[in-house]
Amino acid sequence: MAAPLLSLTWTDHLTGRQGFLVVDRLVRGVASGGLRMRAGCTLDEVTGLARGMTVKEALHYDPASRYVPLGGAKGGIDCDPRDPEAYPLLVRYLRAMRPYTESCWTTGEDLGLTQDLVDRAAAEAGLVSSIQAVYPLLDDEAEARARLRDAFAVDVDGIGLDELVGGCGVAEAALAALDLAGVPRTGTRVALQGFGTMGGATARFLARAGLTVVAVADLKGTVANPAGLDIETLLAARDAHGTVDRSALRPGDRELPGEAWLSADADVLVPAAVSYAIDAGNQERITARWVVEAANMPVRQEAEPLLAARGVTVLPDVVVNSGTNAWWWWTLFGDVGADAEEAFAHTRRSMRALVERMLDRARADGTTPRAAAHAIAADRLPLIAERFGWFR
Repeated sequence: MAAPLLSLTWTDHLTGRQGFLVVDRLVRGVASGGLRMRAGCTLDEVTGLARGMTVKEALHYDPASRYVPLGGAKGGIDCDPRDPEAYPLLVRYLRAMRPYTESCWTTGEDLGLTQDLVDRAAAEAGLVSSIQAVYPLLDDEAEARARLRDAFAVDVDGIGLDELVGGCGVAEAALAALDLAGVPRTGTRVALQGFGTMGGATARFLARAGLTVVAVADLKGTVANPAGLDIETLLAARDAHGTVDRSALRPGDRELPGEAWLSADADVLVPAAVSYAIDAGNQERITARWVVEAANMPVRQEAEPLLAARGVTVLPDVVVNSGTNAWWWWTLFGDVGADAEEAFAHTRRSMRALVERMLDRARADGTTPRAAAHAIAADRLPLIAERFGWFR
C-alpha cells in the first residue's frame, strides 16, 4: 500500500493531547473524510480510515451522476468526547487544520462527534464550513449549499435525515445479503453494538423491515430481549451519546454485561460503535451468520479469516457505511433533493447494487467480500484518474 499523500500529527499546546490528519489521495484537489474523537485514537487508525475513504469514494463512482468522487482523508483527536476539555480542544484542532480544511479536506461528524458540534466548532475556528474545500467544484454554490441545509433540516419521526440516511444504507446492505441468501426477514434476529447515530438508525430500519432486534449495547452495557426490543421506545430514551435510560425498559428486557452483544443469539451482528471491537480472541464468541460493519474498522484484520473459516460472512465497512458520505455529495451535487423518501430510495438502490456486485465478485474470485470491494475500487480508480486526475 502506497504511503498517504499527507500525514500530520498535531499536539495541543494547552493539554498535550494529540490530533491527526491523514490525506490518502486527492481527486480534483479535494479529499473527503470525517473527524472522529475518542480516547486512544492513533495515527495508524486515522491512516487506515483515510485509505478506507479512498475506497468508499471510488466504489460510488458513477459516470452518469453529478456527484464526482473525491479523494480519501480522515481526522482524529485523542480525547474522550465527554471530557470537559473536549469542545475547546476540538476548536483548537480545527483552527490548526484550517489551511487544509479551506483548501483540500472536507470533513464532518464521525465517532464521538455530531455534525452540529463540528459545525459550531468550525465556525468558532473561523471556517466558512467544514466542507468549504469542495465549493469550487460546484456548478452553483449557493443553490447547492441551500439544498444541503434544507436536507439537514428534514426530520423523520423525531430523527434528522442526516442521521437516518447512514442507517438506511447499513440496513439495506444487510437486507441485500439476506435476500441473496434466500433468508426471510421475519424471524431473523439482530444484535447491535452502539445505539448512537449509526446504530440507532440502523436498528430502526431493520426493525421496520421486519427483523427482530434482540440486543443493543451502549456505554452502560447490553439490553436484550429474545422476543425483540421496542426500538422506537429505546430511541426516544437515549441521550446524545446513544445511552439508553434504563427506566424505559419493559418487563421482558434484560440488562447484561457490555460484551454480551457479541454472543447474542442472533443471525446478524452489527458493530456500530468503535473500531477494533472484534479481534482474534473474542471472535469465537460470535454465533451470527453475518457481521455487518456499520462502524469503521470494527473487525481486526487477523479476526476476519477466523470468522470466514467458521462460515461467518463479514460485510465490510467500506461498503456498508458508505451511504452517509455518499448522501452528502449526492445532495450537494444535486443527484437527490432535500426529501427523505428520495434520499432513502437513492441510498437503497445504490447500496443494494453495490452489495450485490461485491458478493458476486467475491464468489467469482473465491475471496472475501472485503477483498472483492477493494478489487472493485481498484478497477474504478484508474477510470477516475483518467477522467479527473489525482495526487497520491
